[in-house]
Amino acid sequence: MSQPRNSYAVGTGLFIVLGFAALVYLATQTTSVANVHQGSSYTVDTHFANIGQLKERAPVKIAGVRIGQVQSITLQPGAEVADVKLAIDKNYDKIPLDSVATIFTSGLLGDQYVGIVYGTSKKTVAEGGTLALTKPAEQLEDMLGKFFGAGGMADNLGGTYTVTADFTNVGTLSAGAAVKMAGVPIGSVQSVVADPVKLDAKVTLAIDNRYNQIPDDSSAAVFTSGLIGAQFVAIQPGGSPDALKNGDEMVLTQSAMQLEDLIGKFLVNGSSSDQKNAGNGTSPGKSSSDKPSSPIPTGKQ
Repeated sequence: MSQPRNSYAVGTGLFIVLGFAALVYLATQTTSVANVHQGSSYTVDTHFANIGQLKERAPVKIAGVRIGQVQSITLQPGAEVADVKLAIDKNYDKIPLDSVATIFTSGLLGDQYVGIVYGTSKKTVAEGGTLALTKPAEQLEDMLGKFFGAGGMADNLGGTYTVTADFTNVGTLSAGAAVKMAGVPIGSVQSVVADPVKLDAKVTLAIDNRYNQIPDDSSAAVFTSGLIGAQFVAIQPGGSPDALKNGDEMVLTQSAMQLEDLIGKFLVNGSSSDQKNAGNGTSPGKSSSDKPSSPIPTGKQ
């Protein structure tokens, strides 16, 4: 009886070892550790406002084909963007200078990688050069915002300029929220901080440079997409001949309307109307002029 038991134990052990080896193999194949680029390469610099979960040695792809890997990710002290250095195979040394580098995610829960979309420039990126046009990683909050109707962020491929606006109440507005004009995303909220002097919220807006003719008397309001959607900043253009410039402040603002305020106004208006009717001795559904009609006397024939 001991020999069959020993064989059973050995078989079980081999099964566990093989299963573990299979898991390790699958893990290496689904992460950026596998297929690390080994050929001759040249480096290209990129800058991203948000890298998400991008890691070193993550793939660099063109049209879905791996052409290199992420060599390093650094953040300089005081800088607001991450420096991402790409190591690209020298066989792909004709990348147009105006190409766009974007951080994508493989599938729903896969690893992130850098995808390059070719531009049209006749100039190419040289060794140690920079791809200036980038799109950051899309966060789950942004995708949920799109689902609930908040809309996407502006591409900001041409750079941005910043303006500030003060609000007495920003609701749940947070950094990364959309900035819209006529319903079209033109930028994003860069920061939301409390002003210790004015005791209100100072919101910094990063607006795409393509929209550099917004009148300086325009107003900014905090709106909500739908009933339970994400909040965003809407800009209503004014009529001034002068345009907003980098560092300007938007004076005309409208704070976020809270659900509690709406319910409170509804209840106050309703109760005030009821009290007025009660003071007049009438019910809400009957006016004071409504009197019961007297019976019509009937004469005897």
